[in-house]
Amino acid sequence: MSKHGETISSELGYQQPYRWDAILKFFAGRAIAGVEIVKDDAYFRTVRIAHDEGQLLHGWLKVSNNPDKCTLTITANNALNPALPKILSQVERQFDLLCDPKEVYDKLSVMDEIRPDLCKIGTRVPGCFDAFEMSVRAVLGQQITVKAAGTLAARIARSFGMPLQTHIEELTHTFPSPEDILNLGDDIVERFGEHGVISARSRTIQELARCFKKNDIDFTTCTNPEKEIEKLSKIRGIGRWTANYIAMRAMGFKDAFLETDYGVKKALRCDNPKQILALAEKWRPWRSYATVNLWNSL
Repeated sequence: MSKHGETISSELGYQQPYRWDAILKFFAGRAIAGVEIVKDDAYFRTVRIAHDEGQLLHGWLKVSNNPDKCTLTITANNALNPALPKILSQVERQFDLLCDPKEVYDKLSVMDEIRPDLCKIGTRVPGCFDAFEMSVRAVLGQQITVKAAGTLAARIARSFGMPLQTHIEELTHTFPSPEDILNLGDDIVERFGEHGVISARSRTIQELARCFKKNDIDFTTCTNPEKEIEKLSKIRGIGRWTANYIAMRAMGFKDAFLETDYGVKKALRCDNPKQILALAEKWRPWRSYATVNLWNSL
């Protein structure tokens, strides 16, 4: 750990190979304007995080790669220093740094029987820094394009998040917290509707916020993700695809699979979810990695 003026830097290690360009491209395609940006071969975002004493800290961070050292460098403004251990833990999960790429590839190399080089060693499962933020974006993305979902998420951040001044001009707001969403009360349908969110999505997001506030669902690295997926699926407006996607990215579930996903179907050149699910049985317990490899192949 080192200090430079108004920032503090730390490094986190990983096992080579690491497909940095691929994970950065994933985050770039889903970045919420004002909250996140990928530029200069690095990932930047705003942060609102609770310190152990309950104090809310606000700031920004940058994640860059040092391939020669097999580390990521995390740079944050000094205001976030009291919560640095928690921040590093969240970055570790977001960038899947504990993955053993050789172990995963040994199992998934059979994918190359479908098409040469379909599975690439070093592929990571993109996690998330903020589980609520990612879950809301997943709900917004149902039945619309990735780009359209990003537009809606950016509008919500700008209108209901907290303005933040940083030296990075593209970072202007934190994403709203579950409390911010719940404070909208019965007005959420109208307030979100003004930004293009349909009423059903608005109510689903409100129920998600309640779950986060009450800790009804374990959105951390949980011991029984299937149980948490079942809980998620009971929320009106969250189907199997969304529940598994949230489990993959927010809960660190490495065996989630999205057999009805358009990208998965396209990559496998098969429209039959039952056949796809049967095919994926040989990819256990790394089906999340298989899914990302299929997406990356498009």
